[in-house]
Amino acid sequence: MDTMELTSLEAAKMVDARGSACPGPLLEAKKGIGGVPVGGILEIRSNDPGTRSDIPIWANKVGHEFLGALEADEGYDRLFVKRGK
Repeated sequence: MDTMELTSLEAAKMVDARGSACPGPLLEAKKGIGGVPVGGILEIRSNDPGTRSDIPIWANKVGHEFLGALEADEGYDRLFVKRGK
C-alpha cells in the first residue's frame, strides 16, 4: 500500500508499544491481534527499530498480511497488519 492508503486506514485495534524494546512490540502485536476480527486491521505503534522487520516476518509466518508502515512526525512507526485467520 502507498502512504496515502495507509494514512486513510481505520484500525479495528491499536497497540501502543512505544518505549518498549524488542521483543516487546512483537509480543504486544501477538496479544492485540486476538481482539481484531478476521479481515480487520491492527495498528502497532513502536519506536523500536527492530519492529519494522519483526512485524512483517511474524505476520507472514502466521497467516496475516503486513500492509505497510508509516513514520510518524513524533519519531515512531505506525505498522499495519490485516488479520488473516
